[in-house]
Amino acid sequence: MSNLSRRSFALSAVAATTLAACGNGIGGSGAATIDARVDATLNQMYSTYPGTRDLAARASGVLVMPLVTEVGLGIGGSYGRGALRLGPSTVDYYSATSGSAGLQIGAQQFSHVLFFMTPESMTEFRRSQGWAAGADIEYAFREQSDMLRAETTTSLAPVIAVVFGQTGLRLGATLEGSKYTRIIP
Repeated sequence: MSNLSRRSFALSAVAATTLAACGNGIGGSGAATIDARVDATLNQMYSTYPGTRDLAARASGVLVMPLVTEVGLGIGGSYGRGALRLGPSTVDYYSATSGSAGLQIGAQQFSHVLFFMTPESMTEFRRSQGWAAGADIEYAFREQSDMLRAETTTSLAPVIAVVFGQTGLRLGATLEGSKYTRIIP
């Protein structure tokens, strides 16, 4: 790979991540803004997918990312900020970032909620320096979310992700490879 190609690759990665962060709209206003957006996101999810209310009641904790911005043009990235709730109380704030490379083009924004269904998964998440979403997550897709019930899913996966509210032109919304890091807003 020539120096120009490496430089172009690096600049593309930086540009994609910067665009994702700039378009997010949550930065700078602090904890109160994040909490207000988390409340609105939860209300939207509960009204759109009523089965998630029971899921939240059974969860050990819920991580809500009200707005994740994802962009890609060969190199891609995503960024969002949210809050971890234990019951009705926010206990920590997190950012979610990811990077990708491959055949991709477009941009989108979406919301996602992670339900930590076991005390162990919640403890592991809170103790980690940076938790990466991976194979231990079960996804609930839009077509299935209205049928989502805690009784059927709590025994299947320690963490359940619900991705919804997609806007924009990009194929798919995935959390695979996303890294969650505790922040101070």
